[in-house]
Amino acid sequence: MSFQQGLAGLNASSRALDTIGNNIANSGTIGYKTGSTQFADVFAASLSGAGSAPVGLGTKVSAVVQQFTQGSIGVTNNPLDLALNGGGFFQMDDGNGSTLFSRNGQFQLDQAGYIVNGNGMQLKGIMATNGVIPQGSPPEPLRLFDPTKSLAGAPLQTGGTAGSKGIEANVNFDARMAVPVTPVFSSADPSSYNQSTATTIYDSLGNQHTYSMYFVKNSLAPNSWHVYASVANPAGASVASTDLGLLGTLAFDTAGNITPGSAIIAAGAPSITAAQLGYAGAVSSLSFPVTFTGSTQYGSGFSVNALLQDGYGSGTLAGFNVGEDGTILGRYTNGQSSPVGQITLAAFRNPQGLRPLGDNMWDVTPASGTAIVDKPGASGQYGVLQSAALEESNVDLTAELVTMITMQRSYQANAQTIKTQDSILQTLVNLR
Repeated sequence: MSFQQGLAGLNASSRALDTIGNNIANSGTIGYKTGSTQFADVFAASLSGAGSAPVGLGTKVSAVVQQFTQGSIGVTNNPLDLALNGGGFFQMDDGNGSTLFSRNGQFQLDQAGYIVNGNGMQLKGIMATNGVIPQGSPPEPLRLFDPTKSLAGAPLQTGGTAGSKGIEANVNFDARMAVPVTPVFSSADPSSYNQSTATTIYDSLGNQHTYSMYFVKNSLAPNSWHVYASVANPAGASVASTDLGLLGTLAFDTAGNITPGSAIIAAGAPSITAAQLGYAGAVSSLSFPVTFTGSTQYGSGFSVNALLQDGYGSGTLAGFNVGEDGTILGRYTNGQSSPVGQITLAAFRNPQGLRPLGDNMWDVTPASGTAIVDKPGASGQYGVLQSAALEESNVDLTAELVTMITMQRSYQANAQTIKTQDSILQTLVNLR
């Protein structure tokens, strides 16, 4: 008489109930993956292979396998909360030279500017160099506030990029205006020009200068206007302001439309020297086009419909955005943004082979294979990131409770087989 089968069933059911209890306990754990108990039958076999109908010895737990199905996505207010939608794992530096893996995207900045999880482990990725992410570089801890690098957004001087549009103006000139009474232009004498407008321009160090344009109706051609300019400099500059002289002439046809040949004045590139900007030897000279494409001359009041320029001053780092591809964009107070780094993800051929360490961490094993690293969304095995969101546990409470009832009945049934075996044994002992 054997109690082995019932005892094996009790042990297996107990292990399954432990797994179910662990799943239920972690139903609110961010990034948790539910475990599933797998059973196998047990048979005794002699070396000679005797026994045509062997009776099994019960069951055993062959494995507890984690199910890496997608959890629900919940929205948060922290831009560094990151939800993985799809495959992949975050790479975390454990501080001892090893890399661990996680699906928990609850991150924040530590006092040194690193992106860390609740245990202080640093999130890994690729840091940008001068706003460019060197793809293929080995992952390293992401440090958003690095004192060894500039934390300021670099300025851009007006007209400072290839193909720059410089200043773009759209103006309606009043065709009814008369020629100014003072024939010689002077920015200090309003009687020498008809109208004026101004915009802010930036030098190579991000200093702001006021660039003014003055419009003088041409006495020799009724449908044309002379354009003069001056630049006023900020406090502390060696020169307060400078008249730049005549930039060019705008011509209009009888329908009031600007002629294409005069839309870009002064050969497209008026030059302002560093001395005129008030910082001789400290800044680059400015050279940019001034375009009046679309401007008109109608019999209505003078109006400036648009006045744009493409420079900007320096800024300080104000915040971050994380894109679906893991790119971390730094937002600066000058209205610009620039890549600071990019989060990279790890994928495995057999995620079920990973070894759970607790604290929402896994480690590689020979069964999982080595990590394959790339940016989010690089292929189907990598998920995409969603900022200000978290992946919730994939535990299905309803299914777990139903499975718990089943395992409870299995435990009771195995206990009943032991009770029955005991009753039969008692009958045999009482034989006379």
